[in-house]
Amino acid sequence: MTLNRLAKVELHTHLEGAAPPEFIRQLAQEKSVDLTGVFDDEGNYAFDDFLHFLKVYEAATVVLQTPVDYQRLVLAVLEKSASNGVIYTETFVSPDFCGNRDVGAWREYVHAMQEASSVGEKTHGIVLRGIVTPIRHFEVSKAKEVAVCAVETFGDWIVGFGIGGDEGAGKFSDFAYAYDMAREAGMPLTAHAGEFAGAQSVRSAIRDLGVRRIGHGVRAIEDMSVVEELVERDVVLEVCPGSNIALGLYPGWADHPIARLRDAGVKVTISTDDPPFFHTSMNDEYNNLARAFAWGKDVFKEINITAANAAFCDEITRKALIAKLEQTHE
Repeated sequence: MTLNRLAKVELHTHLEGAAPPEFIRQLAQEKSVDLTGVFDDEGNYAFDDFLHFLKVYEAATVVLQTPVDYQRLVLAVLEKSASNGVIYTETFVSPDFCGNRDVGAWREYVHAMQEASSVGEKTHGIVLRGIVTPIRHFEVSKAKEVAVCAVETFGDWIVGFGIGGDEGAGKFSDFAYAYDMAREAGMPLTAHAGEFAGAQSVRSAIRDLGVRRIGHGVRAIEDMSVVEELVERDVVLEVCPGSNIALGLYPGWADHPIARLRDAGVKVTISTDDPPFFHTSMNDEYNNLARAFAWGKDVFKEINITAANAAFCDEITRKALIAKLEQTHE
């Protein structure tokens, strides 16, 4: 069996960031929205660096204006993911983009995304769940409003809480109140750290926010005491190698620290982050990692089991995922 046909569990995607460029262009045409500067001459998303990427990302979301738009987006994204063998995926969604943090409006968006997820599961056999995400470079007060939306819709489709955005904006402790709200509601927690901020940002996310997963976290490798803390606290990393390489953190696949982190005992998983932005897919991630580190199906099975056990889903879903992984990784 080739790696392309392996069943895969993905824990770190951004819903808008997974939007196929042609889907966004179609919506822009329907709504007569000018997206000058968002795409290059070949029709791909165009950006120069991480901060520019964030601006292009937010510019592209302008065409996503209604729950129906998000319903259509979910269907388009799930079709792409399923074609790469993904059987379960978690995606970051934000009330900042969906209803401007109004709880009533947010509920309508969640309902639309959940309905589309059900269709995707029946059509493609892929399960999607949402993680509510405040945007770090927006105001801290907005993060608190996002947390209210998260708590009000937690359960069933919304399964966790985690912060994204510019890692240079503010401190994790600034967002402790929002995280406390989510924690008190019983929500599993994650946070983007150790991508453009260094190893200490990983330690801060663990200690200041009490997360059990870290989005990216790869720069922990720069401080072995942080690596040891990840191992001791059993924190799982949502690693997105193709994203890290596309954004210039590492010059190539063989230079990426995922293998060194795994060898040190850190639990690592594999995801695509914003796949069309970074010209990647889950199949690309697997094949590039296999070439760079001579990983075989046994390694990918272990990583997928780790991802299934770290997923924020219910136990019935988890057991079904593990059964599928055992079957397809034989």
